Amino acid sequence: MNCSIYKGIKKYDAYLYIEKEGDFSRLPDALLKMMGGLEFVMNLELNEARKLSQADIVEVRAQLKEEGFYLQMPQKEYLGT
Repeated sequence: MNCSIYKGIKKYDAYLYIEKEGDFSRLPDALLKMMGGLEFVMNLELNEARKLSQADIVEVRAQLKEEGFYLQMPQKEYLGT
């Protein structure tokens, strides 16, 4: 499964995974407002052999199929809590 990753302009430490580059049709308006605009980061193939540093690849793939997107927020240790 391929996906495209964007970072938020307001939420620069949040990353949004979507099914297809430039296709924001399945994203809720509230999410787009929260992100404050999106900046393209990269395209990525999500397969069982790949590991992601801050997300479970099985969960990412499942949410992409079900919701059309996956939102990766910073982990608590990066927030200093």
